[in-house]
Amino acid sequence: MASENAIAVPSVEVVLSETVASLAFAAHAYLSPQEADPSAAPDLEAASIALDVAGIAFERIEPRLGAEERSAMARLLTDLRLTYVKKRGL
Repeated sequence: MASENAIAVPSVEVVLSETVASLAFAAHAYLSPQEADPSAAPDLEAASIALDVAGIAFERIEPRLGAEERSAMARLLTDLRLTYVKKRGL
């Protein structure tokens, strides 16, 4: 019998989906700091790290996601990567 005080452990899909979303939000903030401070320059190195880790987390969780969630996350990461490339001037 489960204890009344037992803590429910979230599924790995939930944990990694939230991780990808948090890292994507951070990457956006690193790429567009002007929204908070007009004189700030993008932190491309921090954005790159956040995008890389988000991409790895997404790759690991992708097969376990539904089609709609998988598509939304892939689109989000693709858009952020394109923004990164534009800001970097490549």
